[in-house]
Amino acid sequence: MKTPVFAAFVSLALSSIPVQGANPEPAPGDSAAAREFIVRPVGRVEKEGERFRIVIEEKYQPALLGLERFSHIHVIWWFDRNDTAEGRAVLQVHPRGNRENPLSGVFATRSPFRPNLIALSLCKVVAVRGNVIEVDTIDALPGTPVIDIKPFTPAHDSAKDARGPAWKDG
Repeated sequence: MKTPVFAAFVSLALSSIPVQGANPEPAPGDSAAAREFIVRPVGRVEKEGERFRIVIEEKYQPALLGLERFSHIHVIWWFDRNDTAEGRAVLQVHPRGNRENPLSGVFATRSPFRPNLIALSLCKVVAVRGNVIEVDTIDALPGTPVIDIKPFTPAHDSAKDARGPAWKDG
């Protein structure tokens, strides 16, 4: 199914079809926003009791080779239950839903309301077995589509002198 996102489109197919890249580059003078991307899930979030698992489609299991050597992963997932035209149109929010926090653009927050419903969670890896990654926790609901996994690498995933607004630590 194709979901409008202003002038761009993101198509999220909930079937297991190989990942496709971006469509050809736009013609000179065309807006980059006029491009279309196809994003297909590679797995889904599951929860049994207090245990969280990322279940990867079996055809993508070879992509997990070596992942068990990492202590943490970035899980990139889709806010599928938050997909409404109204939610995608929200461009400013009070961070964490707290009106005492200053009004901020969604790109300056972790709000689930955004033009593209891409989410990112840092998860501690408990185990990797077959096509299943057990993680300590994730802030996604069971059944949520996972669109990518990336290992956390301290040399690349930290920044010297990183800063942010005061509300981020509260």
